[in-house]
Amino acid sequence: MSRYFDLMQQAGMTEGAFAGSRTDHATEAVQASTDIEDLDAYGSHRGSLNDAARGEILDLVQRIFLIPAESPPRVVVFASVDEQRDASQICASVARTLARVSKRPVCLVEANFRSPNLSAIFGAANRHGLADALTVDKPIDSFCQPTTQEYLWLLPSGALDADSPSLLTPDGLKSKFTELRDSFEFVIVHGAPLAGYAETLILGRITDGLALVLEAGSTRREAAATAMENLRSSNIPIVAAVLNKGAAPTSKKYFR
Repeated sequence: MSRYFDLMQQAGMTEGAFAGSRTDHATEAVQASTDIEDLDAYGSHRGSLNDAARGEILDLVQRIFLIPAESPPRVVVFASVDEQRDASQICASVARTLARVSKRPVCLVEANFRSPNLSAIFGAANRHGLADALTVDKPIDSFCQPTTQEYLWLLPSGALDADSPSLLTPDGLKSKFTELRDSFEFVIVHGAPLAGYAETLILGRITDGLALVLEAGSTRREAAATAMENLRSSNIPIVAAVLNKGAAPTSKKYFR
């Protein structure tokens, strides 16, 4: 039983809701604190993870990507239920940890065209990126930037305008993500919040699943339940539920 099973019940969920359609991957809720890294240009540390935070992120990485299964996920979307900047911090931490422990090529993709943050986190240029790859006939890996960390690349959003989210269509994304699968062992995608934005559901359908970010004291039960139902109805596997900024729950105050 998940150690946060009570919290999931308060949100109108059960552990079975997190199994998705993947029968070979048992998923549990994982607690993660995202105020854990201070990243300099292209991801170099000015500080270091404390032991607890490092262990939580490593546990999350192992549960999602490094499980002994026949076909573990390789391409996963991380998205919050509603507007939370910390989902991008979780993506960055997971990508750095996965690259370090797997020693295989990892690409971190900024697909949140509503509120892109990954370039700022890594101090990376954002003149060209995913938006450009979706509009020109060039290999997508030509838009990926190597970071200072070995085995880790960043695909920024690229320059955006009000119409950019309309670029995230099933046909356009499918071919580009096929290229990413061929070029990298793992792909971690930062998606827009699920509440109100359909493009993250499109991303979920062409990837191996979605990691749902819930924020203690902020995420509303009704919004979380709606997001879960939308994911289930779209047959999108939920590979993890990440409880952000909270200790193990003791009361209903953990969800609003």
